[in-house]
Amino acid sequence: MTQIRDASRELRIDPDSVGGGYFKHAVYNHWDPYEDVDGTLLEQDRERLAAADALGETEFEDLMQTLALFGAGEEAVTEDLAPLMLAVDDIDDQMFVSSQIYEEAKHTQFFDRYWREVVHPVADAKGFERVAPTDQRFFPDGYVELFDRTEDAMERLLTDDTPENRVKAYSHYHLVVESVLAQTGYYGITSALSPRGSDAVPTGDFPHVEGLVEGISYIRSDEGRHVGFGMQKVQHHLAEDGVDEAVVRDTLQDLMPLVAETVSATGEVAEPMPLVEYAREKLTRRIDIITDREATIPDVEELVALDDEPAAAD
Repeated sequence: MTQIRDASRELRIDPDSVGGGYFKHAVYNHWDPYEDVDGTLLEQDRERLAAADALGETEFEDLMQTLALFGAGEEAVTEDLAPLMLAVDDIDDQMFVSSQIYEEAKHTQFFDRYWREVVHPVADAKGFERVAPTDQRFFPDGYVELFDRTEDAMERLLTDDTPENRVKAYSHYHLVVESVLAQTGYYGITSALSPRGSDAVPTGDFPHVEGLVEGISYIRSDEGRHVGFGMQKVQHHLAEDGVDEAVVRDTLQDLMPLVAETVSATGEVAEPMPLVEYAREKLTRRIDIITDREATIPDVEELVALDDEPAAAD
């Protein structure tokens, strides 16, 4: 009889493993981008943006660029994670990565929904040009290069799957794109377009758009798992497989200028310098934790937490 998979395990999965634990958390925290983001809040977003005198064509273009960068990023990571799904050979890790691909697709759908239900109607109400979220005007060179490099790092696993190349792939995808870039962007939107966050980030009198912020809060709850999984795997490869921690440091520091260029692209919505400083601080914290083999990876709730308490009053 042909052996079916790994007969050395008593049961098929290990819920106490890294992948098994994160998969369980994903199942318990499932959300539906079609239903769970309140349509009433999206309608409120439309009304507030359409009525906002401070939202001229220049400011609206910047808001569209912010959303386009997020949406394209979610689409890219949905596509680019597939090689890792083929490379990992543990069923628990395979289950988690499969859940991550599904979640990245959900994030892509949310930003598409927001464009259809909010951005285009607001453009019509204000008499602005309807612009597609795929318009190339929205994507700076550094952003394009960052995702090109991430795709290359992931695809390398199909032809040269080594511990060092896995560390590079996790560093590109989970640590830079998902941890530093995405979470800095969430911090910027939360600060600029809701009552929470830092009062150093908003640039003007943008209305609060709680529908967008609610959608992002769901996305953040997924990203904490993704980041935690990548951090655990990198720490394992450094401690158990002899990968030099310089691989992590060099990769993250090499990509930081591309992150800085990206978060500085939408200066009408958020002040660039606080976001660049936030990204650098997050990058430094990630490096310090991962390269310390005695350090404990923060739990999911800590990984998704942003400094989004109400901003101090002037």
